[in-house]
Amino acid sequence: MRLSEPRPGALLVATPLLGDPNFARSVVLILQHDEEGSLGVVIDRPTTNAIDQFLPDWGRVATMPPVVFHGGPVDPEVGIGVAVRFGSIEVVDLTGGPVDDSPVRIFAGYAGWGAGQLDGEIAEGAWFVLDFSPSDLLTEEPETLWRAVLRRQPTDVSMFATYPLDPRMN
Repeated sequence: MRLSEPRPGALLVATPLLGDPNFARSVVLILQHDEEGSLGVVIDRPTTNAIDQFLPDWGRVATMPPVVFHGGPVDPEVGIGVAVRFGSIEVVDLTGGPVDDSPVRIFAGYAGWGAGQLDGEIAEGAWFVLDFSPSDLLTEEPETLWRAVLRRQPTDVSMFATYPLDPRMN
């Protein structure tokens, strides 16, 4: 089921059919989507690593919880900052300090797809493509985001928020 087309600023929400442990019950914010491929960050997987431990200048603008998030399985040594400015998302350069007080979430690694790969996964039913809200990136309870995003949908997709971890145990 495709609710909208993948595009920068949209969410990919894993359907229960997605068995890849890197993405099971994950929410991915799409940062790039074009004919060459797609790139995003998993926004609901906090680590226990404090931002100040790696990027001391960024702790003051970090969203709660102020930890580095596991952005995806690709290049976990690469840091990506995503800010919310005026209700929109913006990738920020982490090599300097913050330029303003816009809230920022820091990710280690990212999720990437080659040309046509993401569209194929969506067609197979692995992902819902849903609208993003700035509160998705700013939530203080990222572990509950998968259910929260599904629950707020005005369509039948909302029923997936109650999908059990193991349907055999239902």
